[in-house]
Amino acid sequence: MTDLTLLTGEATVLAAEGQATDAMPEIVIGRKDGPVGQAFAAMLGQTVGHTRMFAVRDLNQLVKPATMMTTKVTIQSAEYVELLGGVVQGATADAVLDSVIDGVIPKDLVEDICIIATIWLDLRCAEDPNLDRKDLYRTNYEATKLAIKRAMAGEPTIDELIANRKTVKHYALDGVVEY
Repeated sequence: MTDLTLLTGEATVLAAEGQATDAMPEIVIGRKDGPVGQAFAAMLGQTVGHTRMFAVRDLNQLVKPATMMTTKVTIQSAEYVELLGGVVQGATADAVLDSVIDGVIPKDLVEDICIIATIWLDLRCAEDPNLDRKDLYRTNYEATKLAIKRAMAGEPTIDELIANRKTVKHYALDGVVEY
């Protein structure tokens, strides 16, 4: 079995055309009695502009393994909080639960581990009167499931990273760095 001290995963799922609903969660998974559990417990306090909340599927439906969400972007409006604590929270919680249902997270571990998810939610989403909430759910659900899968599987492996070192580059480096 994988060492569950501290597993990491990330994923990006792009938005539908015309939307700012890209999802880019970064996930840390680990045992409650280890460094991830300590970080999880320490996150129970709030930080101005970076709300932390449990991932719940609905009222009284705390997902297992217990998952703490926090934002990568400073919250600036009630509309943003509503999206984060609504659509994105539901998508994140559903992805965690479905990861257990699919066997990616073993069911017998759900009481022993916890997850921390840092969430990207573009500020433009809160300002968009034509926001596609279904796409916001889709991107966050798919990206969270993929990030969890990658964390549990140790992906990408160091061999994959070495093999694609000269062929994969960060999108922001286009024209900046020659390979």
